[in-house]
Amino acid sequence: MRATRTHAAACALAVAFACAGVRASPAGVGPTDAPVDAYADVAAAYWVEVDGRPLWAGRADERRPMASLAKLMAALVAVEQGDLDAWAEVSAAAATETGTRIGLRRGERVARRDLVLAAMVRSANDACRALADAVGATIDAGDPTRAFVARMNARARTLGLADTHYANPCGHDDPMQYTSARDLAMLSRAVLGQPELADAARRQEVRFATAAGRIVVARSTNALLAGLPGARGLKTGTTPAAGRCLVVVVERDGHRVLAVLLDAGERWWDGLALVELAFEARPAAHDAPPGSTAPSTGRRPEPTVPPRP
Repeated sequence: MRATRTHAAACALAVAFACAGVRASPAGVGPTDAPVDAYADVAAAYWVEVDGRPLWAGRADERRPMASLAKLMAALVAVEQGDLDAWAEVSAAAATETGTRIGLRRGERVARRDLVLAAMVRSANDACRALADAVGATIDAGDPTRAFVARMNARARTLGLADTHYANPCGHDDPMQYTSARDLAMLSRAVLGQPELADAARRQEVRFATAAGRIVVARSTNALLAGLPGARGLKTGTTPAAGRCLVVVVERDGHRVLAVLLDAGERWWDGLALVELAFEARPAAHDAPPGSTAPSTGRRPEPTVPPRP
């Protein structure tokens, strides 16, 4: 029932956009067209694509803080490294990580697979740091975190992420920690190509046991999973410098919409609306000439989905 109400609210918001003069169809792009900046007020930078083809974007190559969207790369590197059933011992540094946490304790042993889940589902910094240190120790035991971050940057280069650089694995604000909306769309496609991560991104809860048998349970930070039909993830993030960030992926009837919002004050409502408008515009993405209509700059009401970090 809650999902139905939330989806109805999203559709109503999309209609409100249209009534305000923002129409989906004219903003469609043809096979050789660049994405149109049709919704400039939704975020400091954004990207929307349908079935891998860009539809709308604004300041897509601007380098910006990424908050916990950094965990997408951390999880990708960890999964590609393999050995996910290996135990990772929680270091003192991991146990005292700030921000969102799941309450890991120093000296506990947790399977890497469960740390990936906690980092993706709950955006837990203690789990992310423990994962980075465990994988990094296989590269350089002397400085595992630095080694892991170097691996993240190396993977960014192989993916062609020209405007991305990592200074830490979990997304803490740092002048040398930045990405772009376009790069995050490319990274998200790589993440979705990993079944382990695609499954983690759509989970609304993570539950696992440490080696000692302590049960850890945490809810997803992604409010859209419970209220948007077809939602498949992908990641949330919030820090003072980055603002509220979101990568949302929705699949319906064999088609996929992927939207990236960086520093979006109303990420839940605008994420919902962009998804609905993108599905509405999908046929136009193949048939209609490019164009756009200036969006409304008025504020929209708070969503019925409870905001989470």
